[in-house]
Amino acid sequence: MPSRVCPWWMGYLLFGPLRRAFQNPAQTLAPYVRAGMTVLEPGPGMGFFTLELARLVGPTGRVVAVDIQPRMLDGLRRRAVKAGLADRLTTQLVQPDSLSVSDLAGQVDFVLAFALVHELPNARTFFADAAASLRPGGALLLAEPTGHVSADAFEDELRAAAAAGLAVQERPSIRSSRTALLIKAGD
Repeated sequence: MPSRVCPWWMGYLLFGPLRRAFQNPAQTLAPYVRAGMTVLEPGPGMGFFTLELARLVGPTGRVVAVDIQPRMLDGLRRRAVKAGLADRLTTQLVQPDSLSVSDLAGQVDFVLAFALVHELPNARTFFADAAASLRPGGALLLAEPTGHVSADAFEDELRAAAAAGLAVQERPSIRSSRTALLIKAGD
């Protein structure tokens, strides 16, 4: 595992109430996620955003969470069961170099990439996998922490996204983050 990946034990800290005070999952996600959607969340940690995604997609929707760390997924599943949302959630252990979601090709409505891309070995591969999973018109919310990702590095990520067919639609404001809402062109 690359050393720059957030260690599993940080998942507990990232789930805390202090973070919720300045990055509220409901406020962040509500403009983009509706009931019945299929959502992909790579690198969900222990579910800070995942549980809200599951609430928003409702009983007819689906959230697919993929991570390279089994302990993160274990924590996420425990929290989903406790919140009564486990039936809307699928978790999958993947390798760092692929989302391994070819079974979702063209089926995903929304991808959440929050504080993730800078940890990956190859942004181009990530955006290609994510774009392949999205249906035409599907969206990807990219948010990177300003403390870890420079403006130039973020622009490099946006170029990798563009190479995969994802275009910047807007730049929403999320505290302490560089952000872009990316849309997959219609076929």
